[in-house]
Amino acid sequence: ARRQGTIVDERTDEQPGKILHEVRREARKLNEGASLPPVYYGTVDATPLWVILLHDAWRWGMDPEQVRDLLPHAEAALEWLATYGDADGDGLLEYVNASGLGLSNQGWKDSGDAIRWRDGTHAEAPIALCEVQAYGYEAAMGGAALLRAFGRPGAERWEEWAERLKRRFRETFWVEDETGRYPAVALDAAKRPVDSVTSGFGHLLGTGLLDEEESALLAARLAGPELNSGFGLRTLSTDSTGFNPFGYHIGSIWPHDTAIAVHGLVRAGFPAEAASLAEGLIAASPAFEGRLPELFAGHGSAVDSVPAPYPASCRPQAWSAASAVTLLTAVLGLEADVPEGTLRFSPRAGEGVGPLHLTGLRVAGAPLEVRLDATGQVRVTAPDTLTVHGADRA
Repeated sequence: ARRQGTIVDERTDEQPGKILHEVRREARKLNEGASLPPVYYGTVDATPLWVILLHDAWRWGMDPEQVRDLLPHAEAALEWLATYGDADGDGLLEYVNASGLGLSNQGWKDSGDAIRWRDGTHAEAPIALCEVQAYGYEAAMGGAALLRAFGRPGAERWEEWAERLKRRFRETFWVEDETGRYPAVALDAAKRPVDSVTSGFGHLLGTGLLDEEESALLAARLAGPELNSGFGLRTLSTDSTGFNPFGYHIGSIWPHDTAIAVHGLVRAGFPAEAASLAEGLIAASPAFEGRLPELFAGHGSAVDSVPAPYPASCRPQAWSAASAVTLLTAVLGLEADVPEGTLRFSPRAGEGVGPLHLTGLRVAGAPLEVRLDATGQVRVTAPDTLTVHGADRA
């Protein structure tokens, strides 16, 4: 929030309300000869994700006064979604490297060849990513909940904005192949749906952007062998021309990406598919001494008995480390709503994961301890101020 954008600066991609992409001590030189400034804003997803994070932190028991202090920043971030994030006013969020000096792709898959057609052709910017529309929808709805809870105006506006985005997504992103319907990875500069099949499906699930039928279609795709490698999700389907198991964002496996899909599948009501992906990451973990790297190769368990390392992959890496927490909370079906005084468990995706003993979490400012036995029974030690559903108190 301290570094949230306040001005328009094409050199750094800063815009009012925008959350930054990265901070470095020095400029970062890129292979093409260009460089990124030490404080760089070239990302389309950090701003909606920041609002989602604030909403989730509030539900987990963040001090209400701290939340209140950050609400002006949340409002500025939401304004960015509706203005700079949707620069052409078509109701969708898109990005473009306006200066020509920054990153050409500005989602989490930010390598230059990450967004491509099924035949391998690179998509042309401005680009509207499928998962970013889901982030935008969830941010607007979560932001509306925050504004309403703290007595601030604007909740209805952002709910209406979210519903317009949902309609636009349904009208523009869905394509079809011999397997059935699915959302394209992106829309390109001409608003054509870029038809490759990617792990981005997992980021759409459970956000509220999809209906039940659409969610079922994506759950089946995520469970299929083209994406599910047996060690986690490939970033690009094996039936795409550009698939490369050692491609940074075009076939490799990123633990955080798979963990987000597990979380989305659980939220959308597909525990069996979630459990399969979770088990894949767990199977991959021993090859990396229990500390999953940033990414690894996407050959899969049908080819390799253990996952092949990716050259120069960071280990430890923050996203990958955080994926363990997301994975655990997902398989436990753990949802906190401290403002409403509830803590819920539904470990339907936890088959094969237990027994486990989880410590180190906090909810409502107090320790949370969870035990899952081999039968799927959950016992918890949690604050007395919360009503626990789906588990017994220890």
